[in-house]
Amino acid sequence: MKQSFRREQKIDKRGSVNKGIKAQKVRVIDSDGTQLGIFMLDAAIKLAEGRGLDLVEVSSKSDPPVCRIMDYGKFKYEQSKKAHESKKKQSVVVIKEMKFRPKTEEHDLNFKIRHLEKFLTEGYKVKVTVRFRGREMHRTELGAQVLELVADRLREIGVIEQQPKMEGRNMTMLMVPIKDK
Repeated sequence: MKQSFRREQKIDKRGSVNKGIKAQKVRVIDSDGTQLGIFMLDAAIKLAEGRGLDLVEVSSKSDPPVCRIMDYGKFKYEQSKKAHESKKKQSVVVIKEMKFRPKTEEHDLNFKIRHLEKFLTEGYKVKVTVRFRGREMHRTELGAQVLELVADRLREIGVIEQQPKMEGRNMTMLMVPIKDK
């Protein structure tokens, strides 16, 4: 029967905690930031436990490694709160894509342009792609005409952010909504 071994404490990106620290001697920094000196690992852990706190390895690269006495649970909680706050302030840019062919018929073209209008009025960026197959690669100007037509029809609600360019068998153009002033 195979046994699985588990560590006593998890190792975090920030460093090891309590018994998870591998070094024999560590430089200890108090919770208020003052240096206490170099201790044997067991003595440093006892010192931290005596204060009801944890010993957290802050810098493992130095000799001896630097450890700080702190409340690890509170530290992790504050880190997660900061990460959550920074995530709130981020804005996610969603790009909607509409694909055409050089020989797309008028009705289908109008139908797809109506969808692009809807996307732009909702505030999304729009990537307009014309896909070429086989011999259509010799007539890329037809694709450029389709993109010009789309840009012309959407001129009132969107502007071209990235001019049409060839990427392999596709010609793409990026449009963004016009901001109200």
